Amino acid sequence: MTTEFDLGRLLAERGAERYELHGKYLNHQLPRMLHTIGFDKVYERGEGAYFWDADGDDYLDMLAGFGVMGLGRHHPVVRKALHDVLDAQLADLTRFDCQPLPGLLAEKLLAHSPHLDRVFFGNSGTEAVETALKFARYATGKPRVLYCDHAFHGLTTGSLSVNGESGFRDGFAPLLPDTAVPLGDLDALARELKKGDVAALVVEPIQGKGVHEPPPGYLRAAQELLRKHKALLIADEVQTGLGRTGDFYAYQHEDGVEPDLVCVAKALSGGYVPVGATLGKDWIFKKVYSSMDRVLVHSASFGSNAQAMAAGLAVLSVMENEQIVANARVTGDLLRSRLTALIDKYELLADVRGRGLMIGIEFGRPKSLKLRSRWTMLQAARKGLFAQMVVVPLLQRHRILTQVSGDHLEVIKLIPPLVVGEKEVDRFVDAFTDVMDDAHSGSGLMWDFSKTLVKQAVANR
Repeated sequence: MTTEFDLGRLLAERGAERYELHGKYLNHQLPRMLHTIGFDKVYERGEGAYFWDADGDDYLDMLAGFGVMGLGRHHPVVRKALHDVLDAQLADLTRFDCQPLPGLLAEKLLAHSPHLDRVFFGNSGTEAVETALKFARYATGKPRVLYCDHAFHGLTTGSLSVNGESGFRDGFAPLLPDTAVPLGDLDALARELKKGDVAALVVEPIQGKGVHEPPPGYLRAAQELLRKHKALLIADEVQTGLGRTGDFYAYQHEDGVEPDLVCVAKALSGGYVPVGATLGKDWIFKKVYSSMDRVLVHSASFGSNAQAMAAGLAVLSVMENEQIVANARVTGDLLRSRLTALIDKYELLADVRGRGLMIGIEFGRPKSLKLRSRWTMLQAARKGLFAQMVVVPLLQRHRILTQVSGDHLEVIKLIPPLVVGEKEVDRFVDAFTDVMDDAHSGSGLMWDFSKTLVKQAVANR
């Protein structure tokens, strides 16, 4: 008996219902939000750093699926690897054998992290963080994990415990024992470590929320303090890893930093198969898996599956062969320098920062009276509305997808696919200049749209 399933026909028949289906069966607030800000587009296909709609218009992707699409969409090498692994019909996930692909991918990952020895494969960034938290607590025998203000490490309960944004944490207590310390504050770190119950500090080498770096030397000094108190350094490279910041890992920008555990995910997937990895030192893994009785003390049902491993191997091959990390560094420097040159031109533009292709554009209070009064109006309604005012015309007028970097932040974060080049830099800078010209005119479509945002902000209070 054969079962007929025609995916193409199903999409052709029901694809137009996408927003209604989501509103009825999934998160009902998502389509509501997209309709409100005019982001309710219908994208038909994607390739590289672009989407196309049904009319054939292209959209430049400066978001990369929150960093998942490091190689852009549908890279041919990753696609072929997935076709190949499906056609191979491997005896996958028997649970009681050792397939070759996980070992091969671990070997390749560890080649970029010579001070680390072993890898655990899960299915997402938050799982990678959960693994690191569990391993750190067990290996040290201590309960408490430190994290930095404004950090984002995931939304499952363990990783939520080290999430520095109260909006995500509210209503989900009790969480794990934890304490926030300011990013870059070594004295605060030292005070907590002296209490003797700290298992680890988990830190993003560059915070995704707001795109903030710690001061030079902080990671190395923090590492020394942690080792002195027999605690571990966990580097969350879920978004910053695999070339995003112009080095394979963001912690490598600082000499002498060798984290005990490193979390990666997102770009390792090739944009296809969810995957997360926690890399760590040999002694940590051997302590967790201390006997055959503990062989499954930490595992994941879909971890190390053949499709994810094949995607990861293909991604690392492309990164090496197409010099993806170098491109991220060169293109990122070009984009950041072009944007930085606009600061003196626009009084609403306060700062441009970041590394590689992880760039934050921050807006601030203008000097002129007319602009200042409008800025104050937006801030009174809800902080972050001006950044949203910029994001919307970038999409509506210029077909460029970006994001506000976090709730209540006047920062746009750019994390495009790592394959973008000078052509995409030109397109973004030209579009951004046009939008900022409009914003500084003190009238026009942007300020008209601000009224909609203010009404929505007030209604949601």
